[in-house]
Amino acid sequence: MLRSVLTVGGWTMASRILGFARDMLIAARLGAGPVADAFFVALKLPNLFRRLFGEGAFNSAFVPAFAGALAKEGRAAAQDLAERMGALLGLWLAVLTIAGMVFMPQVLGLLAPGFRADAGKFALAVELTRITFGYLPLICLTALVSGVLNGLDRFAAAAAAPVFFNLLLMAALVGLAPYVATPGHALAWGVLASGFVQLAMVWVAARQAGMALNLLRPPALTPEVRTVLRRMGPGVLGAGVTQLNLAVDVIIASLLPSGAVSFLYYADRVAQLPLGVVGAALGTALLPLLSRQLRGGQSLSAHRSMNRGLELALLLALPCAAGLAAAAGPIIAALFQRGAFGEAAAAASTAALIAYAFGLPAFILVKVFAPGFFARGDTRTPVKIGIATVALNLALNLMLMGPLGHVGIALSTSLAAWANAGLLAWLLARRRLFVADRRTRRVLPRLVAASLAMGLGVAALGALAPAAEGTGARAALAAGLIAAGAAGYFAAAMALRAFDPREVLRMMRRRGANAGT
Repeated sequence: MLRSVLTVGGWTMASRILGFARDMLIAARLGAGPVADAFFVALKLPNLFRRLFGEGAFNSAFVPAFAGALAKEGRAAAQDLAERMGALLGLWLAVLTIAGMVFMPQVLGLLAPGFRADAGKFALAVELTRITFGYLPLICLTALVSGVLNGLDRFAAAAAAPVFFNLLLMAALVGLAPYVATPGHALAWGVLASGFVQLAMVWVAARQAGMALNLLRPPALTPEVRTVLRRMGPGVLGAGVTQLNLAVDVIIASLLPSGAVSFLYYADRVAQLPLGVVGAALGTALLPLLSRQLRGGQSLSAHRSMNRGLELALLLALPCAAGLAAAAGPIIAALFQRGAFGEAAAAASTAALIAYAFGLPAFILVKVFAPGFFARGDTRTPVKIGIATVALNLALNLMLMGPLGHVGIALSTSLAAWANAGLLAWLLARRRLFVADRRTRRVLPRLVAASLAMGLGVAALGALAPAAEGTGARAALAAGLIAAGAAGYFAAAMALRAFDPREVLRMMRRRGANAGT
């Protein structure tokens, strides 16, 4: 599992770094004004459907079925299942995309009701979203082919594909912006182009893996396909609860003064770095591993995988959360404070980042606990929890948006994430599907202590550091705090015996030896 996590995490890290470069460019060109708000909403809608119908619900239902067919019936049966699902998914997405483009004003009236107060801003958001909505079928089919690759234990191409999303958006903003109405239009066309490139990339990788998928086959409701669809239905909310909560955030943020959507976007982008690198990597690697172990009757191995996944998640998530909260101001200033993105926008985004950092471990724990249900074919339990946490997020948003503004929205999302992770863990433990072993019970309190010590140290250093003026000085301050925090955390973790680098090196050597045999 460690090797798979490192593969996915490494490519995701590269994508996130390019994503920061993209967002820095967007912040400098668009700032946090109406064009930025309109584009971020235009990007949010196809991404919401992608994560619900593509990566979230689909993968939670499809990957275990594909892995099971591959293990029990062979590659031909697994490929037939993938192609049948691809045909149905393509047909459904085509209908959804056409309907979405036709009724986009009504859709955005629900997603961003506050935009209606500014007719120009609302019209721009509708126009941009119609362009980006064509990205939906392309990226959902990319998720299908990526699920096939993950089921074949081929993680690199699927994890690398998002790199081209960032590259094409930057190229569009620089090269296309002078020839279209606004920079937002250039970004929207870049989103659409990236969908074609990502789908082509994973399809070629699947072909090289010996599974050239025919995505144009006539759809057929075979028993295997029906099983995936039954599990996929409730998984729309179960696996995508975080995205539904973020959609609620956009709805509420659109009712706040101009810029609130952008402040939340920039803060969320920073928080998404550890969530994407750690959470997505663990979820991607853990689901097929648990599926194989459970189908093979290896329940003890599955318990061990869950425990090691939990330890690895918190080993990385806790210090990331503490470090982001302690150094939020210097990080936001170093990344975005230039051009059209001024000091006031940086301060507003900093406050939102601190609120998101509080929920970061919970977001990642959901990625660890949810596969414990999905690998057993249970998508109903997470959906029940998902409905409850979406309702909780909405209630908290309405309570906190008045006194705290956009920061209340971020804090509500974090609190809802903790409720989600806590309920998932509680039900797994109650059903004896997850039991924390002796090692996990020993390590977790020490990881918490090491993270708290690091966070306090970084906060003290930030308070003592002189004010940074200029892009270079801000970048140096943020880099120094991050380096000091990383060094302090691993020193504290090793001193508390919560982390042993020699064990990781031994695991890496074993993986390397196994790969070479």
